[in-house]
Amino acid sequence: MLPRPILNTVPPMDIDPDELIETARQANERAEASPPQSRLNVAVALTVALLATFMGICKIKDDNIGQGMQQAQADKIDHWSFYQARNAREEVAKAALTQLKLQAIGAPASAADGYREAIAHYETLAADQAAKKDELRKQAEADQQRYDALNYRDDQFDLSDALLAISIAMLAVTALTQLWWLYAAAMVPTVFGVLMGVAGLAGWPLHPDAIVQWLS
Repeated sequence: MLPRPILNTVPPMDIDPDELIETARQANERAEASPPQSRLNVAVALTVALLATFMGICKIKDDNIGQGMQQAQADKIDHWSFYQARNAREEVAKAALTQLKLQAIGAPASAADGYREAIAHYETLAADQAAKKDELRKQAEADQQRYDALNYRDDQFDLSDALLAISIAMLAVTALTQLWWLYAAAMVPTVFGVLMGVAGLAGWPLHPDAIVQWLS
């Protein structure tokens, strides 16, 4: 007797096209429901990363400017100190010159040559101190101008840092609230913060004096 053949007991799988269409439609609806939030999170993350990178670059430049301001301030103080010293020497030379001239009036003829030499010496000394004093004054004024120019750019970086800090705070709230309009609002301080940072890096004459004076 021949063995009976083994029959496949698994029922055939019938593919229902309507069911596949419905499943695809539901998946598409779920995908369409989730992207706005994920897109907003991606936009916030990328924006924060870019702003942090930009702030880091501006920070390096701002630190270098701060060091330049300190050097300019130190040079100005040194030059004004030397100016005062030259001024004191000039006044002493002028006083000695006046005294010698008065003494030369009633001096005997035998001492006239000595007085003339002394008077010429102190005249040369006073003129030399006056010239060096004027040079130091110009150097001190140049130091002040250099300090003001660096401070001008330092203000730009300070404003940029403040605006971008506000922007990052708003972006953090945006990530929590998932509100696109708040992300758009955060772009306002972002644009102005980046603009001030670029102005500081490029040396553009962009300086809101009213805001700087109000914050000073």
